Amino acid sequence: MKPDWIKVKALSNRTFGNMRKVLDKHRLHTICREAACPNISECWSARTATFLLMGDTCTRNCRFCSVNSGIPGEFPDKNEPDNIANAVKEMGLKYTVLTSVTRDDLYDGGAGHYAETVKKIKKFDKKIKVEALIPDFQGKSSALEKIIRSGTDVIAHNIETVRDLTPEIRDIKADYDLSLKILRDIKEIKPAILTKSSLLLGFKETECQVKAALRDLKKQNIDIVVIGQYLSPSKNQVPVKEYIRPEIFSRYEDYCRQIGITGVIASPLARTSFRAHSLLPDKE
Repeated sequence: MKPDWIKVKALSNRTFGNMRKVLDKHRLHTICREAACPNISECWSARTATFLLMGDTCTRNCRFCSVNSGIPGEFPDKNEPDNIANAVKEMGLKYTVLTSVTRDDLYDGGAGHYAETVKKIKKFDKKIKVEALIPDFQGKSSALEKIIRSGTDVIAHNIETVRDLTPEIRDIKADYDLSLKILRDIKEIKPAILTKSSLLLGFKETECQVKAALRDLKKQNIDIVVIGQYLSPSKNQVPVKEYIRPEIFSRYEDYCRQIGITGVIASPLARTSFRAHSLLPDKE
């Protein structure tokens, strides 16, 4: 049974319903739905959504994620960037998050599709902040450059868990050091761009392991870190091994600030894109 501090109050109102209608109208996927996010009611009711690019089938099979795994079998929809820009307009969004399934079958991992979507949104309204939550693109710097040149405001890439648990939790193709390299390369290409990463807790990681991961992120000059409780989406994913108490999250938030990470949110229901606009540093 889940403890009281991570129970989610279901919300349903006119805004929530309108969001769903717009997404269905443009045949768009969201990580809110596909990954069974616990914050879907709050985010949609607040006119916030994280769009899932390039379909709903991922070429990776991370053991914490409920997104479909397999061979996509088709190229990304060329109309999707326009459809997302139109949805953003109809929803009146001021902060838009773009993420995607991993597409190892594409030569650039879909980076060009990300870039085109960002450009379409910015063409509609340059004031809209756009965050790109990206896969590792197999470490290709050329793919990262496409994302950076698109004009996105924040680039996020998640390490997901601590170093020692990475082989157990993430797909066999995922690599802890590669994820750190992605974050480092982004800053080397454009030091001024904001970078973000997230950690999920509840896999029986130790405090020492978590703090080591946070120090690793700091070494990559990370701007924003999000720490949340892992919640198993279904019986098909790895089970929760431990529910972390709120005061432990507060300790990790304090530790982030101690080592110089100023953009941080650490709480049981925190996710990479949850209240994403609130995590922007003062310089934004």
